[in-house]
Amino acid sequence: MTLKTRPTPGETDWFTHDRFGLFIHWGLYALPARHEWVKSSERISNEEYHKYFEHFDPDLYDPETWAEAAGQAGMKYFVVTTKHHEGFCLWDSALTDYKAPNTPAGRDLLEPMVQAFRARGLKVGFYHSLIDWHHPDYTVDRFHPMRDNEDYIARDATRNWGRYVEYLHGQTRELLTQFGEVDIMWFDFSVTANDRFPGKGREEWRAEQLIEMVRELQPGILINDRLQIDQDIKTPEQYVPREWVRVDGEPVIWEACQTFSGSWGYHRDEASWKSVSMLVRMLVDTVSKGGNLLLNVGPTGRGEFDRRALDRLSGIGEWMKRQSRAIYGCTQAPAEFACPDDCRYTYNPDTNRLYLHVFSWPFKHIHLGGMAQRVQYAQLLNDASEVPMRAGAEEGLLTLEVPVLKPDATVPVIELFLR
Repeated sequence: MTLKTRPTPGETDWFTHDRFGLFIHWGLYALPARHEWVKSSERISNEEYHKYFEHFDPDLYDPETWAEAAGQAGMKYFVVTTKHHEGFCLWDSALTDYKAPNTPAGRDLLEPMVQAFRARGLKVGFYHSLIDWHHPDYTVDRFHPMRDNEDYIARDATRNWGRYVEYLHGQTRELLTQFGEVDIMWFDFSVTANDRFPGKGREEWRAEQLIEMVRELQPGILINDRLQIDQDIKTPEQYVPREWVRVDGEPVIWEACQTFSGSWGYHRDEASWKSVSMLVRMLVDTVSKGGNLLLNVGPTGRGEFDRRALDRLSGIGEWMKRQSRAIYGCTQAPAEFACPDDCRYTYNPDTNRLYLHVFSWPFKHIHLGGMAQRVQYAQLLNDASEVPMRAGAEEGLLTLEVPVLKPDATVPVIELFLR
């Protein structure tokens, strides 16, 4: 029996079926190309940071190629940073001048992206930062670039926080009324206090009011958990949970967000890129625990996915081309199925098929305890070639007779048709 998650306000059936999405972090930080938090980590003032606004000119930007790369990788939805913490907006917001049309880019960059991905059948998600290091009314906190500048901090006394919150809500309204149906609203993030600065959370964001507006404008939309009010999706970041994520002991809908390397934005000199094999295993491991994977690309300042990102997306796509039915519509296997070492199970409750993902290819045999009477037929998923089966020496043991040579797949999958 598969686990059932607690009900949520949004429509999650498509989300738990599709399992795999693309995160896109793109903004002015693509120009310094040394982490999307560069403004904070290097304590860069608005005046110093303005050079990136003056030189942001993604002349090679072609959202059709982005959507093609995502679709060929097997991704079914995307989430893009409409505004990250730096405050820069990709769309033609009426509420600020700090936006793409006022840079050398000279145009709204979000609308053609939404159209391109939607045309390929991908669902649309907007990341929107609750934080804004550029806005004049945003007060200093532990992550603010000016947290060590006493003159800037002193001006907090004259900043109008209510005006900033109206700006936050107003921009959210723009995003949910100007781009058609939006499937995910991904807010980020509430700030904890430290010994110098207060935090910012549900009360500061007027989160209940914000959520009510989002639900009114886009019924069925999915909202994440970073307003300090749990909604539809829990979002563990940069790690794979050990088991299905739970809240108060109940399994919940969850999505792991991960990077190809250590940064979300484009980082020219970063060398810690994950291999295709590691990324495929990460996807499998996530689905085997009932979760989704949102895998991030940071486009360059000229508007391209760099070769490392394209290489990984292509490699994942090559695997997904033949193994995707072990991902789409799948979830954690019922507890009665004990998974062999160095393997993962995913399970499709609609087709009653169990998928054995073999992380370490063995010599000739895989032994499945308690499965002798449960499996009707077995085949390699990549080519539908039969995997012979026989009862093992122990009661209930099923032995799969696999080829000596590892199949031509990053992670081979054996499809088990259950009785």
